[in-house]
Amino acid sequence: MSPFLAYEDKGADTASAPLVLVHGHPFDRTMWAPQIETFSATRRVVAPDLRGYGASPVVPGVTPLSAFADDIEALLDDLRVETFVLAGLSMGGQIVMECYARFPHRIRGLVLADTFPAAETAEGNRARNAMADRLLREGMRGYADEVLEKMVAPYADAGVKAHVHRMMTAAPPEGAAAALRGRAERPDYRDLLTRVTVPALVVVGADDTYTPVSDAEAMHAALPDSALRVIEGAAHMPNLERPAEFDEALGELLARVDG
Repeated sequence: MSPFLAYEDKGADTASAPLVLVHGHPFDRTMWAPQIETFSATRRVVAPDLRGYGASPVVPGVTPLSAFADDIEALLDDLRVETFVLAGLSMGGQIVMECYARFPHRIRGLVLADTFPAAETAEGNRARNAMADRLLREGMRGYADEVLEKMVAPYADAGVKAHVHRMMTAAPPEGAAAALRGRAERPDYRDLLTRVTVPALVVVGADDTYTPVSDAEAMHAALPDSALRVIEGAAHMPNLERPAEFDEALGELLARVDG
């Protein structure tokens, strides 16, 4: 049976741990282009388009984080990737936490980038559902225009801005709305973090206003074995805004796992 998700699978199986990259909302697997290029030189790198995004099927309604996690596990089963380092940014980081809750025995290291573990507040629940309604009504462009300089810093490289804007406007509104409704109902992962038994990296852009440095510091404090990297000159997407610094931090975690 062919995999449900579209994906990129680059690099050869080596002694190094495979790296699986989970994108955020409302993006696609191309947000990981710098990391795929860097790390596929030494290991296998798998980056899916989540359901409802990129070239993967759009499933309207509500997509809970558990459905994203199940999709990722099924894809890795199809690709015969048994154990791996799992990295996610923003919504992708929350999906990574859900994956750890569901199949921790397969995960050799965690990367939580520009994300946060708490359940949604009542106000946040209403806001996410209202935004889902808006995207279905209006499409993605107005939203993309409004949030671009929060996703990446106002001073970000013009090419990075264009890439991020392009991903957002290309996202199917039905898929993005379904994910927003699912995130509105997400569980609280804070206790889970205290029980993580593998090395972890917490990384955040210094100028991120969606998930500020204080959120990253709290996750770092909760995780039993983690490193914290605050990346200067970046907002919510340091992997694109400052790829060299992001890759240095990720490479250090991978070296620990491989070692």
